[in-house]
Amino acid sequence: MASREDLTIIRAARAGQAEAQLALGRRYLLGGNGLPQSFTTALYWLDRAARQDIADAWFLIGEYIPYDAVAQAPNPLAYVCWYERAFDGGLKAAGLAFARLVLAYREQLAMQPMLGKALQVLEEAARVGAVEAQWLLAQQQVDLPHPAAAPSILSASAGGQETADAAGWTQKAADAGVAPAQLALADAAWLRLDREDFIRHALPLGRALLARYGGELRQPVLAGHLSEDNIVLLSRLSQVLSDIDGIGVDEARQLLELAAYADDKVAQCSLGLFFARMREDGSRTFPGFGLANYKKAVRWLTQAGERGLASAWFALSRIYLKPEFSQRNLTDAQHYLERAAEMGHALAQLECGSIAWRNRRDDPANDVRAVYWLQKAAAQNNAAARDLLDRIVDRPARADWAVEARRHMTRESLHAYPLLAARLELAILCGLTRPEALLIDLGQADCGHCLVVDIRHHHARSKRRLISIDTGAQRQALDRIMCVFEDVDCSLSGPEGNYRQRMYRLKTALSQVKDERGEKDDPAQES
Repeated sequence: MASREDLTIIRAARAGQAEAQLALGRRYLLGGNGLPQSFTTALYWLDRAARQDIADAWFLIGEYIPYDAVAQAPNPLAYVCWYERAFDGGLKAAGLAFARLVLAYREQLAMQPMLGKALQVLEEAARVGAVEAQWLLAQQQVDLPHPAAAPSILSASAGGQETADAAGWTQKAADAGVAPAQLALADAAWLRLDREDFIRHALPLGRALLARYGGELRQPVLAGHLSEDNIVLLSRLSQVLSDIDGIGVDEARQLLELAAYADDKVAQCSLGLFFARMREDGSRTFPGFGLANYKKAVRWLTQAGERGLASAWFALSRIYLKPEFSQRNLTDAQHYLERAAEMGHALAQLECGSIAWRNRRDDPANDVRAVYWLQKAAAQNNAAARDLLDRIVDRPARADWAVEARRHMTRESLHAYPLLAARLELAILCGLTRPEALLIDLGQADCGHCLVVDIRHHHARSKRRLISIDTGAQRQALDRIMCVFEDVDCSLSGPEGNYRQRMYRLKTALSQVKDERGEKDDPAQES
C-alpha cells in the first residue's frame, strides 16, 4: 500500500509537476516503500517528465528500462528519442536499445534518418566486444541464411564487404557463446552441403540441448520446450550422425531421441534406422554400435511413416526382407514398398516397377503396372528407371502409311468415315501399323499412362507392345480420339465389322478420294 509521501508525489505528478513525475518514475523503477517495481509504469512517468526537458528522466530510461519493456509499449517509437539523447549524453548502455528500436521499426518513415546512426552505434559496441551488438550487426546482412536474419539495410555498393563483415560478426558472436549465432553458422553450413562444418557447429548445440532437456525424454511436453529452430537442428544432426567420429552409442541414441520425442518425423526415421543399424536402402551402418533392435526400429519407422515420410515406409520394407528379422514377411515388405512408392519415393517406385516387370508372366497386367511405376521414378530423374523403361515401352514412331492415307482424305470423306479418321489419327499419334490401327480396342487399350497394343487374338503375326504416353499433348490427343469411340463397340461384332471389312472400308475411302482427284491407285503394304 502506498505511503502518505507516495500519495503526495502521485497527486503532484498527476497535476503535471515534472519533478514529481521524475520522482514517481524513479520509485516505480526501483520499487519499495509500498510501490511495486514496474518498468511499464516507470516508463510512463519518466516519459512525461522527459517531455518537460528533465534530463535525468531520459538518462533513467536509457540506463534502466530494457528494450523488451519498451517493445511491449503501445507506441515504442515514442521513446526512441530518449535513448538517443541518453546515448549522446555519454550513456553507452542506451545506445544498444536505441539501435534495436530503430532497426526493429526501420520501415517507418520517422526511423529512416536514424538508420545510419543506429548501425554506427552497433558497430562501435561490437568492436569493443559487446556480444549482443555483434549478433545484431550480423543479422542485418540479407544473405545470412539463418531464418531469423533481418533484411539488409546496408548500402548495396559494398555488398561483398558487407557479406564478409556479417560472417565475421556472426563468427565472433558464435565464439562468444550466442546460441542464435551458432545456429546461424550451422544452418549456413547445412545449406552449402558442408557436413564437416555443420557437425562442428551443430554438435555442441545438440549436446547443450541434451544436457538441458535430456531428463525430459519420453515426456509429451518436450515438443513444447524446444524451439522450431532447435528441432530443425536436431533433425539435421540426426541425418549425419553416422558421420560423426568418436560419438558413443548412448549419446547418439539420446540425441536422436531428443528430436524424435519432440515429434520431428525425420528424426523419428533416423532413430528407427539407428536402432536397425542400417541406412535407408537396407545396407549396414553404425559399425561398432552393437546389434540391431528391429522391434524398436519398426516402432519409430512406423510412426514416421504415418506422419507422411515416404522414406520411413521404404526402410520398413527393407527390414521385413531381412532374413535375421524374426518377423520377416514378404507380403508386408511389398505393402510398405508400395506405400512408399505411392508417396513419391523414387527408389520404391523403381523397385515396384522392376518387381512388376519380372513377374509379368504371372499376370498380363504386370507390364502395365511396371510402366506406371517406372514412369513415376523416371520423372524424378532416376537413371535406372529410365533405362528399364526404354527397354519395356515403344516410343511412338512415324506411321508413314497413316500419314499418307490421312493426306489423301478430304474433309467430306473424314466426315463420312469418322471412326476410320480417328483410327488414322491414332496411328499417326502412336506409330501403329495398319493392322494395329484397324483392330485395336481403345476402351481396353487406354491405361492412362500408356497404350496397350495387343491384337494377337485377331492378327497372329503381331505382338503385344506398350506405347508410353509421356506428354500432356499426347494425352489430350488420345482423349479427343477416345471421345469419338465413346459408346461404340470396338470389337469385331461392332458396327465397324471384322478386319477384312475395316480394310475394305479404308481402301474404298481412299479409292473414292483418288478417283475424284484423278490419281492412280498405289496399294500399300498391310503392316
